[in-house]
Amino acid sequence: MTKARLRAEALTLAYDRRVVVRDLDVQITDGSFTVIVGPNACGKSTLLRSLARVLKPHSGTVLLDGRAIGSYPSRQVAKQLGMLPQSPVAPGGTVVEELVARGRFAHQRLVRQWSAEDEAAVADAMRQTEVTELADRFVDELSGGQRQRVWLAMALAQQTSILLLDEPTTFLDLSHQFEVLDLCAELHEQGRTIVAVLHDLNQACRYATELIVMHDGAVVAQGAPAEVMSAELVESVFGMPCRVMTDPETDTPMVVPADRQRRRAARGGAAAGVVDRATV
Repeated sequence: MTKARLRAEALTLAYDRRVVVRDLDVQITDGSFTVIVGPNACGKSTLLRSLARVLKPHSGTVLLDGRAIGSYPSRQVAKQLGMLPQSPVAPGGTVVEELVARGRFAHQRLVRQWSAEDEAAVADAMRQTEVTELADRFVDELSGGQRQRVWLAMALAQQTSILLLDEPTTFLDLSHQFEVLDLCAELHEQGRTIVAVLHDLNQACRYATELIVMHDGAVVAQGAPAEVMSAELVESVFGMPCRVMTDPETDTPMVVPADRQRRRAARGGAAAGVVDRATV
C-alpha cells in the first residue's frame, strides 16, 4: 500500500451550518505532486484548508503521520506542513524580506533566535522565486504577480516536507504561471510532497503526478492524469463537451473544449433537463 503521511477519514466540512464536504476519504501520496481540480464551489479550497488545519472538521479526522493533526502543537505542524492560502494579505508597512522571514517562525525559540541557517533559508527562497531584488520594497506596493511570488517565497522559507498551495497561479500572467509551476515541479523532484488547487485542467494534467477530481463536495476520481482524465469525466463534472488529446510537448492529457455550437447545444439540453425535472 502506498504510504500517505497526510490523509482524511470520513471528513465532513461546513461553514456555520452549510455543509461543503461530506464523509470524504482522501489520501495524499507521499512524494507526489497532487493537484485538486473541480468546478467552483465544489469544496477544493475547503478540503485544502482542512488538510492544513486552518479549518476544523465538522466531523471526521485529518491525520498527519497517523495522528489527528489537531492534537499536534502548532509549531510542530508548521515544521512539517506549509500552506499558501488564496489571496493572502500582509500587514501594512511590511517589506518583502520581512514577510519572507516570517516563514521561519516555527524554527524560533526563546533560546534560539535568528541564525545563519534562517538567513540562508530566506535568501534561498527569495532566489528561487526571483524576488531578491524586491527585498526592500513594501509588499502592498507590488503588483499582484510579484506579491504572489513573495508569498510563495515565505512558504518555501518554512522548509516543510509537505507544501499546500491554494491557487498559486492567481494574479500571474501566463509566463509567470508556468514559472511557478516549474518551481513546484522542481521542489517535488527534490522530494517535497506538493498539493495544489488549480483551475486550469491542462496545467493540472501537465504537472500533476496525481489528480483529485471533486464535484459537489465529493471526490469523484483520483489517480494519475493519464488514467483519470477523459472527455466523459470533464463533461460530467464541468458540464463542458470536449475532446481529450495528447499534449504534443509533454505526452500528458490535453483538454480541448468543443466548439461554440456544440457547447451551446449541451447547455440547452442541460437547461431543458432542469425544466423537465421541475415539472415532474
